[in-house]
Amino acid sequence: MRLDNFDLNLLVAFEALLDERSVTRAAARLNVTQSAMSASLKRLRESLQDDLLVQHGKKMIPTQHALTLAPEVSEALARLKGLIATSTRFDPARSRRRFRVNASDYITTVLLAPLIVSLQEEAPGVRLDLSLPGTMSASRLEAGDIDLIITPDEFLEGDHPRELLFEERFVVVGAAKNPLLAGSLTREAYASAGHISVRVSNEDSYIERVLFQLMPDRRIELTAPSFIQVPWLLAGTNRLSVMHERLAHVTAASLDLTTAVPPIALPNMREMMQFHVARSNDAGLSWLRGRIRQFADRAESAVWQQV
Repeated sequence: MRLDNFDLNLLVAFEALLDERSVTRAAARLNVTQSAMSASLKRLRESLQDDLLVQHGKKMIPTQHALTLAPEVSEALARLKGLIATSTRFDPARSRRRFRVNASDYITTVLLAPLIVSLQEEAPGVRLDLSLPGTMSASRLEAGDIDLIITPDEFLEGDHPRELLFEERFVVVGAAKNPLLAGSLTREAYASAGHISVRVSNEDSYIERVLFQLMPDRRIELTAPSFIQVPWLLAGTNRLSVMHERLAHVTAASLDLTTAVPPIALPNMREMMQFHVARSNDAGLSWLRGRIRQFADRAESAVWQQV
């Protein structure tokens, strides 16, 4: 098969078909008609000389050849998307680019929200599509469906470039009238309290993993699915939680909360940015990463001024 006779758009259809394993769902994903997707599947079968997907009852089962090709096609598409997105010049004031950023609610609250306010004036046409981290984040980055992941170092996968954004300290947070926080918080007082833990997408957060190793006997009375919910769950109670210092300072004043130094030594969390290697020379993504770093530095300065 000659490449100059092959429609590269068929690779996009191939990826959608293998992911969805349904002509109907693949058509909806790519916003084309079902008949157009069926025609693409027929052309793929002819070009690749393989059935690719075989009907079995109500399901479509990929052939071994299709499964072998799938990761190679995804890698090729990611590199092509990066090549198209790459520009030697990026003008944020004129750009209408949409960046897809994978970040927690904590990062969105303390870092991306103030950045987005600034972008209204600086880059009014730029858009951010935000999504929460999950088990598919790494594969979505690999496939080119995410431009940037912001997450702790421990959750990054693959060999794609990564850079340190900041190191985050942790503090104990509770209601301002909580008697346990009236003075220095001791290990005994901390252990005796009811605690709120956080599990994101049914996975322990970074700090929960650390605390389980250091104090497995904590009495966990509530489990929240995100960090941003914790301040509201602490208000008016005698419970405690361990929280990112930046997030604690953002929410403490409005909810009458206070912070304390943890009675046990907790390691700092290394918050990282990761992007696909094919986008290393992407001027637009370099600009966005630079602006995120600037706002991370501002947030750290603001926290230190309150300490």
